[in-house]
Amino acid sequence: MPNAQSPTVRHRRLARQLRQQREKAGLTMEGAAAALGWSRPKLLRFETAKTRPKPSDVEEILDLYGGHEAVKLALMQLARDIRKRGWWSAFNDVLTGSFAELEDDAITIRSWQVQFIPGLLQTSDYALALIRILTPEDSEDVLLRRLQARMARRAILERENAPSYAVVLDESVLRRAVGGAQVMVRQLEALVNASAKPNISIRVMPISVGEHAGMDGPFVALSFAGELDQDVVYLEGMGGEIYVEDVGQVARGNVRFDRICEQALSEEDSLALIVDIAREHQQPHEPPR
Repeated sequence: MPNAQSPTVRHRRLARQLRQQREKAGLTMEGAAAALGWSRPKLLRFETAKTRPKPSDVEEILDLYGGHEAVKLALMQLARDIRKRGWWSAFNDVLTGSFAELEDDAITIRSWQVQFIPGLLQTSDYALALIRILTPEDSEDVLLRRLQARMARRAILERENAPSYAVVLDESVLRRAVGGAQVMVRQLEALVNASAKPNISIRVMPISVGEHAGMDGPFVALSFAGELDQDVVYLEGMGGEIYVEDVGQVARGNVRFDRICEQALSEEDSLALIVDIAREHQQPHEPPR
């Protein structure tokens, strides 16, 4: 079961910024703690996201470190925000909030997928088929809770300040009949409808391309509005979730996505291919001889 007490994305972001601001000020942890009249463990807990600092703690820290007033105000607000509960907190029995929180905060999401339609664009039937095959040990009640969480995620694309969402799908994702032919037809129709929205871009990497820039696996690149918010590249696999925050590696991830887009079909041609493949799924298939 996910740990509801683990640090949130905002909490980890605040901890990282407090550490970076101390280092910019040229202070050791021991020196900063002494100047603040705190114990070293107290400051360490703030910088490692073990304890949530109060806005007044953040103000006291940044008054010592100096720097721009705007930075202090932004981090004090972040200290307030880490106590807010997002929609994902209602589903902490079946998911961790980290990626959902990133999605919720992002202004731009760029997703390269080679295995399945990304969660933000999945229909309920398609999502349930995936959840069943990937978590076969779960009870029916837990499966349905996972489905509810998956469907709740999609709301971010409908809100007034929805993020810009760019997706590139490998053609094989469209051809694999997850849940059966009719489920797949409805899923592809949903992609066509989604592509009409101004904040959503859907493109396809055709099999005919051969080798391409995305052959080392799927990833999601997320960008944020705040000046202090670093972009993140998200990777997911059987071993768990990986959040890449190193500036150089994130930059390489964004360049990789640009290269994938260069090799993919245009949005117009991608839409035509999705429609064609949906028709193919509707055709009756002869049983193998």
